[in-house]
Amino acid sequence: MKKTFLFLFLVPALLFAQAEDKYTLTKIGQDVPSFTVKTIDGKTISMSELKGKVVLLNFFATWCGPCMSEMPRVEKEIWQKYKGDKFIVLVIGRGHTAEDMIKFNKEKGFTFLIAPDTKNEIYGKFATRVIPRNYIIDKNGKIAFQGVGYIAEEFEKMKGKIEKLLK
Repeated sequence: MKKTFLFLFLVPALLFAQAEDKYTLTKIGQDVPSFTVKTIDGKTISMSELKGKVVLLNFFATWCGPCMSEMPRVEKEIWQKYKGDKFIVLVIGRGHTAEDMIKFNKEKGFTFLIAPDTKNEIYGKFATRVIPRNYIIDKNGKIAFQGVGYIAEEFEKMKGKIEKLLK
């Protein structure tokens, strides 16, 4: 039983941790890579203009099962709880068009900002593989947290980091 537990739970977690090191291009404490994106509701958002706010940046894809499990929690447990002048959630569809994102959100009804990254140009500044990915950017424009995959414990750490930065 113990060997089965280690194989089924610990080994994949260790592999995921290694994947983050191998595929992650950013480091905690560095300035967030610069980019500008147009959201599906027509807003143009530049990371440089968001200084002074805490930002949760999420990369996802509509075909990604873990992403689809995580996003309702982002809406309910993070965005609805903390939304306001000092906090933004920006969700970017890796490899998706604006039309994909509009159709997707008509079905899902999320209220945070959603933008396409058709050619993975924005995603490519942060990582080379693996989604979902979450980055918390502090008020000074520095990466304060980064996580890969959707694991309940990691999600709780992310929520805690957001709460701490908003105090």
